[in-house]
Amino acid sequence: MDASLSEEQHRIRRTLRELLLKRCGPDDVKAAVRTGTGYDEGLWRCLAEQLGLPGLAVEGQYGGVGCGPTELALASEEAGRALLPSPLLATAGLVAPLVAALGTSRQRAELLPGLAAGEPTAALVVPGCTLPAALGLTGPNDSAWSGGGRAGGVQARPVDGGRSWRLYGEARQVLDGHSAGLLLVAAHAGGYARSRTLLFVVRPQDARGVVRTRQTAMDETRPQARIELRDTEAELLGADPGPAPALADDVCGVLAAVGEPVAAVLAAEAVGAAERALERTVEYARVREQFGRPIGSFQAVKHRLADLYVAVQAARSAAYYAAWAVGREPEAEPRPGQGEGQPRDSAAAVSPPGQDSARVAAGLALAQALETARIVAGEAVQLHGGIGVTWEHDVQLYFKRAASDELLFGPVHRLRDHAARTAGLFGAGAGRETVAL
Repeated sequence: MDASLSEEQHRIRRTLRELLLKRCGPDDVKAAVRTGTGYDEGLWRCLAEQLGLPGLAVEGQYGGVGCGPTELALASEEAGRALLPSPLLATAGLVAPLVAALGTSRQRAELLPGLAAGEPTAALVVPGCTLPAALGLTGPNDSAWSGGGRAGGVQARPVDGGRSWRLYGEARQVLDGHSAGLLLVAAHAGGYARSRTLLFVVRPQDARGVVRTRQTAMDETRPQARIELRDTEAELLGADPGPAPALADDVCGVLAAVGEPVAAVLAAEAVGAAERALERTVEYARVREQFGRPIGSFQAVKHRLADLYVAVQAARSAAYYAAWAVGREPEAEPRPGQGEGQPRDSAAAVSPPGQDSARVAAGLALAQALETARIVAGEAVQLHGGIGVTWEHDVQLYFKRAASDELLFGPVHRLRDHAARTAGLFGAGAGRETVAL
Protein backbone atom coordinates (compact mmCIF):
# COMPACT_ATOMS: atom_id res chain seq x y z
CA MET A 1 0.00 0.00 0.00
CA ASP A 2 1.01 3.63 -0.53
CA ALA A 3 0.60 5.44 2.79
CA SER A 4 0.82 8.92 1.28
CA LEU A 5 -2.37 10.95 1.05
CA SER A 6 -3.67 12.38 -2.20
CA GLU A 7 -4.12 16.11 -2.75
CA GLU A 8 -7.88 15.69 -2.39
CA GLN A 9 -7.46 13.96 0.95
CA HIS A 10 -5.07 16.68 2.17
CA ARG A 11 -7.65 19.26 1.11
CA ILE A 12 -10.44 17.55 3.04
CA ARG A 13 -8.33 17.47 6.18
CA ARG A 14 -7.03 21.03 5.80
CA THR A 15 -10.40 22.59 5.06
CA LEU A 16 -12.16 20.83 7.89
CA ARG A 17 -9.42 21.67 10.40
CA GLU A 18 -9.52 25.36 9.48
CA LEU A 19 -13.30 25.49 9.85
CA LEU A 20 -13.32 23.66 13.18
CA LEU A 21 -10.56 25.89 14.57
CA LYS A 22 -12.80 28.88 13.91
CA ARG A 23 -16.15 27.47 15.02
CA CYS A 24 -15.52 24.54 17.34
CA GLY A 25 -13.25 25.69 20.13
CA PRO A 26 -13.61 24.31 23.68
CA ASP A 27 -16.08 27.03 24.67
CA ASP A 28 -18.14 26.36 21.54
CA VAL A 29 -18.20 22.64 22.35
CA LYS A 30 -19.38 23.27 25.92
CA ALA A 31 -22.14 25.55 24.67
CA ALA A 32 -23.25 23.19 21.89
CA VAL A 33 -23.70 20.12 24.09
CA ARG A 34 -26.12 22.03 26.33
CA THR A 35 -28.53 22.77 23.50
CA GLY A 36 -31.63 20.70 22.84
CA THR A 37 -30.07 18.79 19.97
CA GLY A 38 -26.68 18.39 21.65
CA TYR A 39 -24.76 19.95 18.78
CA ASP A 40 -24.42 23.26 16.91
CA GLU A 41 -27.09 23.08 14.22
CA GLY A 42 -25.62 26.04 12.33
CA LEU A 43 -22.20 24.41 12.20
CA TRP A 44 -23.76 21.11 11.10
CA ARG A 45 -25.55 22.86 8.22
CA CYS A 46 -22.29 24.54 7.27
CA LEU A 47 -20.44 21.20 7.27
CA ALA A 48 -23.20 19.69 5.14
CA GLU A 49 -23.63 22.52 2.63
CA GLN A 50 -20.03 23.69 2.21
CA LEU A 51 -18.08 20.46 2.73
CA GLY A 52 -20.67 17.76 2.03
CA LEU A 53 -19.52 15.99 5.19
CA PRO A 54 -22.63 13.82 5.83
CA GLY A 55 -22.51 12.55 2.24
CA LEU A 56 -18.78 12.04 2.06
CA ALA A 57 -19.11 8.28 1.56
CA VAL A 58 -22.49 8.33 -0.25
CA GLU A 59 -22.54 7.63 -3.99
CA GLY A 60 -22.75 10.61 -6.29
CA GLN A 61 -26.02 9.49 -7.87
CA TYR A 62 -27.71 10.04 -4.50
CA GLY A 63 -26.22 13.47 -3.92
CA GLY A 64 -23.11 12.37 -2.07
CA VAL A 65 -19.44 13.07 -2.65
CA GLY A 66 -18.63 9.46 -3.55
CA CYS A 67 -15.49 9.07 -1.44
CA GLY A 68 -14.58 6.03 0.65
CA PRO A 69 -13.72 4.98 4.21
CA THR A 70 -10.31 6.67 4.07
CA GLU A 71 -11.76 10.11 3.46
CA LEU A 72 -14.44 9.59 6.11
CA ALA A 73 -11.74 8.45 8.56
CA LEU A 74 -9.65 11.57 7.84
CA ALA A 75 -12.68 13.78 8.44
CA SER A 76 -13.45 11.91 11.65
CA GLU A 77 -9.87 12.36 12.83
CA GLU A 78 -10.31 16.13 12.57
CA ALA A 79 -13.68 15.88 14.28
CA GLY A 80 -12.01 13.93 17.08
CA ARG A 81 -9.33 16.60 17.51
CA ALA A 82 -12.01 19.20 18.12
CA LEU A 83 -14.35 16.82 20.01
CA LEU A 84 -16.96 17.93 17.50
CA PRO A 85 -20.46 17.17 18.82
CA SER A 86 -22.37 16.16 15.70
CA PRO A 87 -24.52 13.34 14.28
CA LEU A 88 -21.77 12.49 11.76
CA LEU A 89 -21.06 8.98 13.09
CA ALA A 90 -24.70 7.99 13.43
CA THR A 91 -25.83 9.48 10.12
CA ALA A 92 -22.90 8.92 7.76
CA GLY A 93 -21.14 6.03 9.47
CA LEU A 94 -24.04 3.82 10.54
CA VAL A 95 -27.37 4.57 8.85
CA ALA A 96 -26.39 5.71 5.34
CA PRO A 97 -24.36 2.56 4.44
CA LEU A 98 -27.12 0.31 5.80
CA VAL A 99 -29.73 2.04 3.67
CA ALA A 100 -27.43 1.82 0.65
CA ALA A 101 -26.79 -1.89 1.20
CA LEU A 102 -30.26 -3.15 2.17
CA GLY A 103 -32.76 -0.60 0.91
CA THR A 104 -34.87 -1.10 -2.17
CA SER A 105 -34.24 1.19 -5.13
CA ARG A 106 -37.18 3.33 -4.01
CA GLN A 107 -35.89 3.55 -0.44
CA ARG A 108 -32.39 4.48 -1.56
CA ALA A 109 -33.70 7.19 -3.87
CA GLU A 110 -35.96 8.50 -1.13
CA LEU A 111 -33.64 8.38 1.88
CA LEU A 112 -30.02 8.73 0.74
CA PRO A 113 -30.21 12.26 -0.77
CA GLY A 114 -31.55 13.62 2.51
CA LEU A 115 -28.94 11.77 4.57
CA ALA A 116 -26.18 13.03 2.25
CA ALA A 117 -27.43 16.58 2.77
CA GLY A 118 -27.52 16.17 6.54
CA GLU A 119 -31.28 16.69 6.74
CA PRO A 120 -32.65 14.70 8.35
CA THR A 121 -30.05 13.32 10.69
CA ALA A 122 -30.39 9.64 11.51
CA ALA A 123 -29.70 7.15 14.29
CA LEU A 124 -29.28 3.39 14.45
CA VAL A 125 -31.44 1.87 17.19
CA VAL A 126 -30.21 -1.44 18.58
CA PRO A 127 -31.64 -2.93 21.78
CA GLY A 128 -29.70 -2.95 24.99
CA CYS A 129 -26.06 -1.88 25.09
CA THR A 130 -25.13 -4.04 22.13
CA LEU A 131 -23.80 -1.80 19.37
CA PRO A 132 -20.35 -3.51 19.23
CA ALA A 133 -22.06 -6.94 19.09
CA ALA A 134 -24.50 -5.81 16.39
CA LEU A 135 -21.60 -4.54 14.28
CA GLY A 136 -19.62 -7.74 14.76
CA LEU A 137 -16.78 -5.98 16.58
CA THR A 138 -16.68 -8.07 19.75
CA GLY A 139 -18.00 -11.38 18.46
CA PRO A 140 -19.74 -13.13 15.56
CA ASN A 141 -22.97 -11.40 14.57
CA ASP A 142 -25.45 -14.21 15.20
CA SER A 143 -28.37 -11.83 15.95
CA ALA A 144 -28.54 -13.01 19.57
CA TRP A 145 -28.03 -9.39 20.63
CA SER A 146 -31.47 -8.39 19.27
CA GLY A 147 -33.41 -10.33 21.89
CA GLY A 148 -36.02 -12.93 21.13
CA GLY A 149 -38.98 -14.86 22.32
CA ARG A 150 -41.85 -12.85 23.74
CA ALA A 151 -39.78 -10.31 25.62
CA GLY A 152 -36.53 -8.45 25.34
CA GLY A 153 -35.20 -6.09 22.72
CA VAL A 154 -37.57 -4.63 20.15
CA GLN A 155 -40.28 -6.90 18.75
CA ALA A 156 -41.76 -6.54 15.27
CA ARG A 157 -45.04 -7.98 14.03
CA PRO A 158 -46.58 -7.74 10.58
CA VAL A 159 -50.04 -6.24 10.10
CA ASP A 160 -52.39 -5.91 7.13
CA GLY A 161 -51.18 -9.15 5.70
CA GLY A 162 -47.53 -8.14 5.98
CA ARG A 163 -47.93 -4.82 4.13
CA SER A 164 -46.80 -2.88 7.22
CA TRP A 165 -45.18 -3.57 10.57
CA ARG A 166 -45.58 -2.55 14.20
CA LEU A 167 -42.73 -2.28 16.68
CA TYR A 168 -42.82 -2.62 20.44
CA GLY A 169 -39.91 -2.40 22.89
CA GLU A 170 -37.11 -0.10 23.90
CA ALA A 171 -33.44 0.56 23.29
CA ARG A 172 -30.98 2.36 25.52
CA GLN A 173 -27.82 4.27 24.63
CA VAL A 174 -28.89 5.20 21.10
CA LEU A 175 -26.31 7.61 19.72
CA ASP A 176 -27.98 10.93 18.78
CA GLY A 177 -31.36 9.21 19.05
CA HIS A 178 -33.06 12.08 20.88
CA SER A 179 -32.76 14.50 17.95
CA ALA A 180 -32.58 12.28 14.86
CA GLY A 181 -35.23 12.83 12.22
CA LEU A 182 -34.92 9.25 11.00
CA LEU A 183 -34.56 6.08 13.06
CA LEU A 184 -33.27 2.79 11.69
CA VAL A 185 -34.49 0.19 14.19
CA ALA A 186 -33.13 -3.33 14.55
CA ALA A 187 -36.03 -5.48 15.70
CA HIS A 188 -36.66 -9.15 16.35
CA ALA A 189 -39.35 -10.76 14.21
CA GLY A 190 -40.88 -14.21 13.81
CA GLY A 191 -41.10 -15.23 17.45
CA TYR A 192 -39.36 -18.42 18.51
CA ALA A 193 -40.26 -20.51 15.47
CA ARG A 194 -38.76 -18.21 12.80
CA SER A 195 -36.50 -15.99 14.84
CA ARG A 196 -34.75 -13.33 12.77
CA THR A 197 -33.49 -9.76 12.96
CA LEU A 198 -34.75 -7.13 10.52
CA LEU A 199 -34.23 -3.39 10.09
CA PHE A 200 -37.10 -0.92 10.01
CA VAL A 201 -37.39 2.75 9.09
CA VAL A 202 -39.23 4.95 11.60
CA ARG A 203 -39.92 8.67 11.18
CA PRO A 204 -40.43 9.92 14.76
CA GLN A 205 -42.24 13.10 13.72
CA ASP A 206 -44.91 11.16 11.85
CA ALA A 207 -45.13 7.89 13.80
CA ARG A 208 -47.18 7.39 16.94
CA GLY A 209 -45.91 5.71 20.06
CA VAL A 210 -42.30 6.95 19.90
CA VAL A 211 -40.95 8.22 23.23
CA ARG A 212 -37.41 9.61 23.22
CA THR A 213 -35.54 10.59 26.36
CA ARG A 214 -32.08 12.10 26.33
CA GLN A 215 -29.82 10.31 28.80
CA THR A 216 -27.20 11.77 31.09
CA ALA A 217 -23.92 10.67 29.53
CA MET A 218 -20.36 10.75 30.78
CA ASP A 219 -19.28 12.30 27.49
CA GLU A 220 -21.68 15.12 26.66
CA THR A 221 -20.17 15.50 23.20
CA ARG A 222 -21.62 12.10 22.25
CA PRO A 223 -25.27 12.35 23.35
CA GLN A 224 -27.34 9.23 23.88
CA ALA A 225 -31.03 8.55 24.26
CA ARG A 226 -33.46 5.91 25.43
CA ILE A 227 -36.06 5.19 22.77
CA GLU A 228 -39.36 3.49 23.56
CA LEU A 229 -41.57 2.15 20.79
CA ARG A 230 -45.21 1.46 21.67
CA ASP A 231 -47.00 -0.20 18.79
CA THR A 232 -45.17 2.11 16.39
CA GLU A 233 -45.80 1.85 12.66
CA ALA A 234 -42.61 1.15 10.72
CA GLU A 235 -41.44 0.38 7.20
CA LEU A 236 -39.28 -2.66 6.56
CA LEU A 237 -35.89 -1.76 5.09
CA GLY A 238 -35.55 -3.89 1.97
CA ALA A 239 -37.99 -6.27 0.35
CA ASP A 240 -40.31 -8.35 2.52
CA PRO A 241 -38.58 -11.73 3.07
CA GLY A 242 -41.80 -13.60 3.75
CA PRO A 243 -41.12 -16.99 5.33
CA ALA A 244 -37.60 -17.15 3.89
CA PRO A 245 -34.74 -16.12 6.21
CA ALA A 246 -32.62 -14.65 3.39
CA LEU A 247 -33.09 -10.99 4.29
CA ALA A 248 -32.51 -11.71 7.97
CA ASP A 249 -29.20 -13.34 7.09
CA ASP A 250 -28.36 -10.34 4.90
CA VAL A 251 -29.11 -7.94 7.77
CA CYS A 252 -26.60 -9.59 10.11
CA GLY A 253 -24.00 -9.85 7.35
CA VAL A 254 -24.42 -6.22 6.30
CA LEU A 255 -24.29 -5.01 9.90
CA ALA A 256 -21.00 -6.88 10.34
CA ALA A 257 -19.70 -5.47 7.04
CA VAL A 258 -20.64 -1.93 8.09
CA GLY A 259 -18.83 -2.53 11.38
CA GLU A 260 -15.48 -2.64 9.58
CA PRO A 261 -15.46 0.95 8.23
CA VAL A 262 -17.15 2.14 11.43
CA ALA A 263 -14.28 0.66 13.44
CA ALA A 264 -11.75 2.42 11.19
CA VAL A 265 -13.64 5.72 11.53
CA LEU A 266 -13.85 5.40 15.31
CA ALA A 267 -10.15 4.54 15.48
CA ALA A 268 -9.23 7.65 13.49
CA GLU A 269 -11.51 9.77 15.66
CA ALA A 270 -9.88 8.44 18.84
CA VAL A 271 -6.43 9.11 17.38
CA GLY A 272 -7.41 12.72 16.64
CA ALA A 273 -8.62 13.23 20.20
CA ALA A 274 -5.49 11.62 21.66
CA GLU A 275 -3.20 13.73 19.48
CA ARG A 276 -4.90 16.98 20.50
CA ALA A 277 -4.82 16.01 24.19
CA LEU A 278 -1.09 15.34 23.84
CA GLU A 279 -0.52 18.67 22.07
CA ARG A 280 -2.29 20.55 24.85
CA THR A 281 -0.20 18.70 27.44
CA VAL A 282 3.05 19.56 25.67
CA GLU A 283 1.99 23.21 25.49
CA TYR A 284 1.23 23.20 29.20
CA ALA A 285 4.56 21.53 30.06
CA ARG A 286 6.39 24.33 28.27
CA VAL A 287 4.86 27.11 30.36
CA ARG A 288 4.15 25.50 33.74
CA GLU A 289 7.15 26.12 35.97
CA GLN A 290 8.30 24.17 38.98
CA PHE A 291 11.51 24.85 40.93
CA GLY A 292 12.18 27.79 38.64
CA ARG A 293 12.04 25.89 35.34
CA PRO A 294 9.34 24.51 32.97
CA ILE A 295 8.21 21.03 33.94
CA GLY A 296 8.77 19.98 30.32
CA SER A 297 12.50 20.33 30.88
CA PHE A 298 12.58 17.49 33.42
CA GLN A 299 13.78 14.22 31.96
CA ALA A 300 11.01 12.15 33.55
CA VAL A 301 8.35 14.35 31.93
CA LYS A 302 10.16 14.25 28.58
CA HIS A 303 10.19 10.47 28.63
CA ARG A 304 6.48 10.27 29.40
CA LEU A 305 5.60 12.67 26.62
CA ALA A 306 7.86 10.84 24.17
CA ASP A 307 6.18 7.52 24.97
CA LEU A 308 2.77 9.11 24.40
CA TYR A 309 3.89 10.52 21.06
CA VAL A 310 5.06 7.09 19.89
CA ALA A 311 1.76 5.54 21.01
CA VAL A 312 -0.29 8.13 19.09
CA GLN A 313 1.74 7.66 15.90
CA ALA A 314 1.43 3.87 16.12
CA ALA A 315 -2.33 4.13 16.62
CA ARG A 316 -2.59 6.48 13.64
CA SER A 317 -0.72 4.02 11.42
CA ALA A 318 -3.08 1.23 12.47
CA ALA A 319 -6.15 3.41 11.85
CA TYR A 320 -4.95 4.47 8.40
CA TYR A 321 -4.17 0.89 7.44
CA ALA A 322 -7.61 -0.22 8.62
CA ALA A 323 -9.32 2.51 6.56
CA TRP A 324 -7.30 1.48 3.50
CA ALA A 325 -8.00 -2.21 4.06
CA VAL A 326 -11.77 -1.92 4.40
CA GLY A 327 -11.92 0.41 1.41
CA ARG A 328 -10.08 -1.95 -0.95
CA GLU A 329 -11.93 -4.48 -3.04
CA PRO A 330 -10.56 -7.96 -2.21
CA GLU A 331 -10.21 -8.84 -5.84
CA ALA A 332 -8.66 -5.52 -6.86
CA GLU A 333 -5.28 -5.70 -8.51
CA PRO A 334 -2.99 -2.85 -9.61
CA ARG A 335 -3.73 -1.78 -13.16
CA PRO A 336 -0.91 -1.81 -15.72
CA GLY A 337 0.93 1.45 -15.88
CA GLN A 338 0.21 2.51 -12.31
CA GLY A 339 3.27 3.92 -10.65
CA GLU A 340 4.66 6.86 -8.76
CA GLY A 341 2.49 9.35 -10.60
CA GLN A 342 -0.67 7.93 -9.02
CA PRO A 343 -0.09 7.80 -5.25
CA ARG A 344 -3.56 6.68 -4.19
CA ASP A 345 -3.73 3.69 -6.52
CA SER A 346 -0.07 2.84 -6.93
CA ALA A 347 1.00 -0.77 -6.92
CA ALA A 348 0.86 -1.94 -3.35
CA ALA A 349 3.77 -3.63 -1.69
CA VAL A 350 1.31 -6.10 -0.17
CA SER A 351 -1.61 -7.95 -1.68
CA PRO A 352 -5.06 -6.39 -1.26
CA PRO A 353 -6.56 -7.64 1.99
CA GLY A 354 -9.33 -10.20 2.05
CA GLN A 355 -12.55 -9.83 4.00
CA ASP A 356 -11.21 -11.47 7.15
CA SER A 357 -7.99 -9.44 6.99
CA ALA A 358 -9.94 -6.19 6.78
CA ARG A 359 -12.12 -7.21 9.72
CA VAL A 360 -9.07 -8.11 11.80
CA ALA A 361 -7.29 -4.88 10.88
CA ALA A 362 -10.31 -2.77 11.76
CA GLY A 363 -10.86 -4.47 15.11
CA LEU A 364 -7.21 -4.24 16.12
CA ALA A 365 -6.96 -0.61 15.01
CA LEU A 366 -10.00 0.32 17.08
CA ALA A 367 -8.64 -1.51 20.12
CA GLN A 368 -5.25 0.19 19.82
CA ALA A 369 -6.78 3.63 19.27
CA LEU A 370 -9.18 3.35 22.22
CA GLU A 371 -6.39 2.15 24.49
CA THR A 372 -4.09 4.94 23.30
CA ALA A 373 -6.76 7.59 23.85
CA ARG A 374 -7.34 6.34 27.39
CA ILE A 375 -3.64 6.30 28.24
CA VAL A 376 -2.94 9.71 26.70
CA ALA A 377 -5.96 11.33 28.35
CA GLY A 378 -5.03 9.86 31.72
CA GLU A 379 -1.44 11.08 31.44
CA ALA A 380 -2.71 14.48 30.30
CA VAL A 381 -4.78 14.83 33.46
CA GLN A 382 -1.82 13.82 35.63
CA LEU A 383 0.68 16.10 33.91
CA HIS A 384 -1.69 19.05 34.21
CA GLY A 385 -1.65 18.50 37.97
CA GLY A 386 -4.48 19.76 40.14
CA ILE A 387 -6.05 21.82 37.40
CA GLY A 388 -6.42 18.73 35.23
CA VAL A 389 -9.15 17.25 37.43
CA THR A 390 -11.34 20.36 37.42
CA TRP A 391 -14.45 20.67 35.27
CA GLU A 392 -13.35 24.14 34.16
CA HIS A 393 -10.26 22.85 32.34
CA ASP A 394 -10.63 21.49 28.82
CA VAL A 395 -8.48 18.38 29.33
CA GLN A 396 -11.33 16.71 31.23
CA LEU A 397 -13.35 16.69 27.99
CA TYR A 398 -10.76 14.44 26.35
CA PHE A 399 -10.59 12.17 29.37
CA LYS A 400 -14.36 11.69 29.39
CA ARG A 401 -14.40 11.06 25.63
CA ALA A 402 -11.73 8.35 25.97
CA ALA A 403 -13.43 6.67 28.93
CA SER A 404 -16.87 6.81 27.33
CA ASP A 405 -15.74 5.48 23.94
CA GLU A 406 -14.11 2.46 25.50
CA LEU A 407 -17.37 1.65 27.28
CA LEU A 408 -19.49 2.25 24.18
CA PHE A 409 -17.37 0.51 21.54
CA GLY A 410 -15.17 -1.87 23.48
CA PRO A 411 -13.96 -3.20 25.75
CA VAL A 412 -10.48 -3.37 24.28
CA HIS A 413 -9.78 -6.94 25.38
CA ARG A 414 -12.93 -8.20 23.65
CA LEU A 415 -12.07 -6.37 20.43
CA ARG A 416 -8.67 -8.03 20.41
CA ASP A 417 -10.07 -11.42 21.35
CA HIS A 418 -12.53 -11.38 18.45
CA ALA A 419 -9.83 -10.18 16.04
CA ALA A 420 -7.55 -13.01 17.17
CA ARG A 421 -10.29 -15.61 16.69
CA THR A 422 -11.15 -14.22 13.28
CA ALA A 423 -7.48 -14.44 12.32
CA GLY A 424 -7.42 -18.10 13.38
CA LEU A 425 -4.94 -17.67 16.23
CA PHE A 426 -6.92 -19.94 18.57
CA GLY A 427 -7.13 -23.03 16.43
CA ALA A 428 -8.38 -24.29 13.09
CA GLY A 429 -11.77 -23.04 11.97
CA ALA A 430 -11.62 -19.85 14.00
CA GLY A 431 -10.56 -17.89 10.91
CA ARG A 432 -8.74 -18.23 7.63
CA GLU A 433 -6.33 -15.33 7.43
CA THR A 434 -3.81 -13.53 9.52
CA VAL A 435 -2.74 -9.93 9.35
CA ALA A 436 0.30 -8.24 10.81
CA LEU A 437 -0.11 -4.84 12.41
